[in-house]
Amino acid sequence: RLEMRQFGVKVCMVEPGFFKTMITDVESLEKNFHSTWKKLPEEIKASYGEGYLRQFVASLKFMQKTYNTNLSLVTNCMEHALTSLHPRTRYSAGWDAKLIYLPVSYLPSALSDPL
Repeated sequence: RLEMRQFGVKVCMVEPGFFKTMITDVESLEKNFHSTWKKLPEEIKASYGEGYLRQFVASLKFMQKTYNTNLSLVTNCMEHALTSLHPRTRYSAGWDAKLIYLPVSYLPSALSDPL
């Protein structure tokens, strides 16, 4: 962002929370993870353990319940960034981005990492 400023280019960041899209579809992700897991060398599988994959997929399924379906929150931010005379540097779309991820980003790593 700062590197582009010298060329007269204003860069805005749209930082959405979790939204229900094809890229966050848990069934597709789970198939992809299992397919990749099968291709891994045995030593890597042993390092992570089968429990890692199960826990990761379970966390995705849990998070899926909180996905926002209103994509206009993201596209409205994009539209504002593109058409505003004085666009903001950062846009947060979704309640989780505003109430969880943005505040956590200001915490020291020692506090934010466990969260």
